[in-house]
Amino acid sequence: MMKLRVRLVALVFCLIAVSPVAAAAEDATRGEAIVAEMYARERGFSSYRMDMEMILRDRHGQQSVRKMRGAVLETDGDGDKHLMLFESPADIRHTAFLSFAHADKPDDQWLYLPALKRTRRIASDSKSGSFMGSEFSFEDLTSQLPRKFSHRYLGDEDTGGTPCFKVERTPRYEGSGYTKQVLWIDRKRYVTLKAELYDRRGALQKTLESGDFAAYGQQLLKPGWMNMVNHQTGKSTRINMSGYKFRDGGVDKRDFEPQRLEYVR
Repeated sequence: MMKLRVRLVALVFCLIAVSPVAAAAEDATRGEAIVAEMYARERGFSSYRMDMEMILRDRHGQQSVRKMRGAVLETDGDGDKHLMLFESPADIRHTAFLSFAHADKPDDQWLYLPALKRTRRIASDSKSGSFMGSEFSFEDLTSQLPRKFSHRYLGDEDTGGTPCFKVERTPRYEGSGYTKQVLWIDRKRYVTLKAELYDRRGALQKTLESGDFAAYGQQLLKPGWMNMVNHQTGKSTRINMSGYKFRDGGVDKRDFEPQRLEYVR
């Protein structure tokens, strides 16, 4: 009888020790599945372009407005290619930003500066820096491929009255400005409504919210706006997107060549 009790106690201790590990593995598996489904629903657009408006606000509420055009080219087996061209104000007109997202190696990014008449490559250790003085970093403006992160399901939690999956993701790539990001993913539409971004010290740095999602085709959804608030500086940047055109002949693949950025119009 005594031996039986000892065995039962040992079994209980084993179950207590194993159950947190099993739960963590289950949360990781579910987190990966949620993000994989979200990413799958974004695919199949081939290419698209849109009009963009960037509104920068300082801590005192003063704002400046920039007008841009954007285009995205879908790439099979790797990350997408993103192009952004500034149209106003005059001092940054024709500035162009090009990004090639990758799953298993650092993203390639370039910035053409008309004032210098040169295209510079963005170094890996600079991608956490501010993009054109905004609260978005260079790494924020690229495809968020699932393989670039590890994911963990944290539970269900509403945001703005919408039921969401709450998922934590941790960058697997070097040079990120974030230790982790916490996402609120709409349970029905599988789009990210809110994300908290934590800096290299583990402190909450920024919150990104998106809204006015419009449907294109069967399940493709794109936001009408994104708003990034920097809690540490008191500044914010909102990007409004409109005029989406999918599989559009106006997207020229040659515009996605770094050596041609200065000629993109």
